[in-house]
Amino acid sequence: MTEHQKYMAEHSGKDVLSSDVEIKGSIKFQKELLIDGKVEGEINSDGVLTIGENADIHGEIKTKSITVYGKVHGNITVGERCELKSRCTLQGDLKAARLVIEEGATFIGKSEVTSGKSVAGSNSAGSRPEIVRNDESPAPSKAAFASRS
Repeated sequence: MTEHQKYMAEHSGKDVLSSDVEIKGSIKFQKELLIDGKVEGEINSDGVLTIGENADIHGEIKTKSITVYGKVHGNITVGERCELKSRCTLQGDLKAARLVIEEGATFIGKSEVTSGKSVAGSNSAGSRPEIVRNDESPAPSKAAFASRS
């Protein structure tokens, strides 16, 4: 069973737009949504969005957090966490407080890792954005950064 199939099984009670659904227009939702079909238009939410491996999204996405298994053509802005899974494709710019990109993911665009929603006067001045890399390959050797003679 693939990771995506496990996710589908675990979230069978959640709101799902299955792979045979095609939507042109904007989508708004509150809690959790799994899209496995085709969407052309805006997606706005304060909830958790999962883009399934059969999904093909063309448009802007603004949500609290997102996990991408499929294809997205457009910009993604999330207040919290963005996770790009190993076989996904994102063509567009990305803005998130936390970003996870698995090895094998295709990302064409700019990324901006922000500090998230900071409240004025809060003690967040010392905190830094978190970048998590799930890369199984070893770190580059120091020779790669050696000065040229």
